[in-house]
Amino acid sequence: MKQTTVDQNEAMLTESVLKVAKRELREDKCTRDQCLEQFRNWLAKNEDVQNVRTDDHFLLRFLRAKKFSVPMAEQTLLKYLNVRRTFPHMTTTLDFFDERLNDIITNGYIYATPNRDKNGRRVIINNAQYFNAKKYTAMDQAKVHFLTYECLMEDAQTQVMGLTHIGDFGGITTAHVTNWNPTEFGRLFKWGEQSLPLRHKEIHLINVPTTLKWVVDFVKNRVSSKMRNRLNVYTSDKDLHKAVDPECLPLELGGKIPQKEMVELWKRELAEKRDIILQLDEMKLLTDRGILRKSSHNSEKSSNQPTFVSQIESIQGSFRKLEFD
Repeated sequence: MKQTTVDQNEAMLTESVLKVAKRELREDKCTRDQCLEQFRNWLAKNEDVQNVRTDDHFLLRFLRAKKFSVPMAEQTLLKYLNVRRTFPHMTTTLDFFDERLNDIITNGYIYATPNRDKNGRRVIINNAQYFNAKKYTAMDQAKVHFLTYECLMEDAQTQVMGLTHIGDFGGITTAHVTNWNPTEFGRLFKWGEQSLPLRHKEIHLINVPTTLKWVVDFVKNRVSSKMRNRLNVYTSDKDLHKAVDPECLPLELGGKIPQKEMVELWKRELAEKRDIILQLDEMKLLTDRGILRKSSHNSEKSSNQPTFVSQIESIQGSFRKLEFD
């Protein structure tokens, strides 16, 4: 099978993006050639994987996420496949035409804005108030998130420049929190950051109720220090505009393009990539024996601190006593 050439890879990116790739990711023609060859050779010999894509575009999402460290990219690919293997009800059959997923997206719960921010990043908007937690399940919620990420990971510029996240907690209800099974949420949350080859550059939260701020602090303590330093909480849209250019925001958050119009543009993008996203289900991880695990993996269990799951259960218990409506 003929592979995509490096020249075509460079043609996908503007000169300014190529400069960022060189400066931040150590990416250039020689590096791409060597790392892609090593990556493919490793895949060809790996008996634990099956039907994994070997095109440049797919492999580069992992290499770019790990700044062209081939061993780290290999591990991320295995973890990515393992998440899909462990949570198939949330990470596979990501069909944009599925009635439930399409309805959630049409309502405006999660979408990527058409305009990139000042740093050339796609902006993901999450609106808690547009997710009906009494009608849709945690599985539905997880699937629209994974669908969003899979679509964006197919974009070469986003692989290099990364993502900006904006979460609007306005209208959140008790049902949004109690919708999740604590054990499943704990596992998915714990694995998520290290398994998806995405560069999360900025995370901005707005309209966070006072009763939720301690939960945000709890989440900060569960992610890497890098992610923790990139998470910001604002009390108003005006404060958000100091950090994020309004040009990339919907009208409802101070931008110029109405959310409904942005959602329609996003739906077109999802429809265009529907087939390639569904084809990802052909990839298989037969065993997780190749995944390296930290020696401190079970340290939490052996300590006197409450486990992640017990803390989530405590949070859910607290939320059952609260009313946000």
